Amino acid sequence: MLTIMPRWPYCVVIVKLTTIIESENTMAIIKRYPWVSHFLGSPTGYVVHLQKGAVKHQGVGQAFFFRPANSVLSEVPVDDQELPTLFHAITRDHQDVSVQANVTYRFIDPVAVSTRLDFGLQTSGKAPATGREQVSTIIGQLCQSHAIDQIATTTLAEALARGVSQLRLILTEALRADARLQSTGIEILGVQVLAIRPEADVERALQTPVREQLQAEADRAVYERRAVAVERERTISENEMASQIELAYRRENLVAQEGANARRAAEEKAAAGLIEAQGSAERKGIGAAAEANQIRLVGEAAAAREAATMEVYRGMEQATLLALALKDAAGSLPNIGNLTITPDLLSGALAGLFKEPATTVEATK
Repeated sequence: MLTIMPRWPYCVVIVKLTTIIESENTMAIIKRYPWVSHFLGSPTGYVVHLQKGAVKHQGVGQAFFFRPANSVLSEVPVDDQELPTLFHAITRDHQDVSVQANVTYRFIDPVAVSTRLDFGLQTSGKAPATGREQVSTIIGQLCQSHAIDQIATTTLAEALARGVSQLRLILTEALRADARLQSTGIEILGVQVLAIRPEADVERALQTPVREQLQAEADRAVYERRAVAVERERTISENEMASQIELAYRRENLVAQEGANARRAAEEKAAAGLIEAQGSAERKGIGAAAEANQIRLVGEAAAAREAATMEVYRGMEQATLLALALKDAAGSLPNIGNLTITPDLLSGALAGLFKEPATTVEATK
């Protein structure tokens, strides 16, 4: 920035340059002036200002002027740092495994760290500080050394089964007790062993039995499901068959009941017909008996009448009887249009009419 003030008797030029020094997790702002510079720290960076070898300023969030000619600035992060690491080791049965771990640490003595490691603030155009790479190298080598010693005493199966927990405890204790880290001002907060894995072909070979077992379990589950489905289908078929048998049994009972009802109805109808026939026969018998009695009575009356008539006719003369016979016969004869009476017929009839029958005389006697 360039500022010119023309009102003054002479021209004054003030030049101010601003330089921002950045690191991975912190950001410090340095404003440069012609003879001095101004430093403005960050909330997570511990700055150490050395002037002529003596500590002039130190702390978090510092702001001060300094002379670049005789000052050295170092900024040490005070927040928790994560360091992922990956290395290889050989087991007791000569199998190569890869170990993936993560170390959490922090700087508890920034002044000691600034004197042991390179965390200097560099202006643009110069090589960046290498303090983080140094810490990564130190912690990574320590982790790899202790892990190799531990894994060399175990087999591949033991390392895969229990190596993660055992290695986590060993690395945590070893790093926290390391004298170099303590003297440097580095505190180990925790170690996490994420994985211990063998080579790809060995891992596939180890996974094969498990995969086969899982496939067998899957097949067994499929077979069991099919068996359960077949059993359920059989149960359903049995239930349907039982239902059909029950329906047939009920239909048989229904047919039997209907037959029994029909037989009972026929028997009742036959009994009613028998009763009706008996009643009709009895009525006919009574009617026949009455008719026979009536005929008998009529016959007896007719016989009595004939007897009375004969009794009456018994005392009559022959001519009277003949006249009565002719009278009765005349009622049943057909119509006669012309009747010719010969003298012989008339004389015979008259002779017979006036002749006294012997029987009558004998009866009179």
